[in-house]
Amino acid sequence: MLRSTSGQRTKYTSSSTAPVAACGCPRKPRTPCCCIIRRGRSVGYFGAVRLRDGKFQFSRETGKFNAVTFWAFLKELRRTSIRTRRRVVVITDHARYHHARLHKEWRATHIEDFVLDYLPPYSPELNPIERVWKLTRRQCLHNRYFPVLEEVVAVVETQFENWRNGNETLRRLCAIT
Repeated sequence: MLRSTSGQRTKYTSSSTAPVAACGCPRKPRTPCCCIIRRGRSVGYFGAVRLRDGKFQFSRETGKFNAVTFWAFLKELRRTSIRTRRRVVVITDHARYHHARLHKEWRATHIEDFVLDYLPPYSPELNPIERVWKLTRRQCLHNRYFPVLEEVVAVVETQFENWRNGNETLRRLCAIT
């Protein structure tokens, strides 16, 4: 069995072996393969926008998104947000690491000034940070070629640094009305 470009399994019943491209896709005679060979490297970001003024806070994650990395982001977010002496409500989805037992006790201790508010399941359109990720892709990544991952990181983090001190566009984009 081979995996086709659409991700579906393709079964060959003939007795001869089918030609296969370097990426593992079935190849027809005289047809070049149009697949992108992934090298397994990626980068992701945790992010939060203060709705009052559009101030953006982010954390790069090159490993896995899990309870440990999310907890580190939460602690940093609380540390920088608590200076305002206001209660911080973080709107988040139902990712498994958002509910982890690892940081449940920490969340309970700080519930007076820092709380997670969960969106209904399967509703990414309600999550304000998803709009920020879409804007980032449109402004930084859309229709551009990056030969190495470090260039993607540099472009994206330059934009994030511009948003760090507050941004009217982000404030309007993430407004909950």
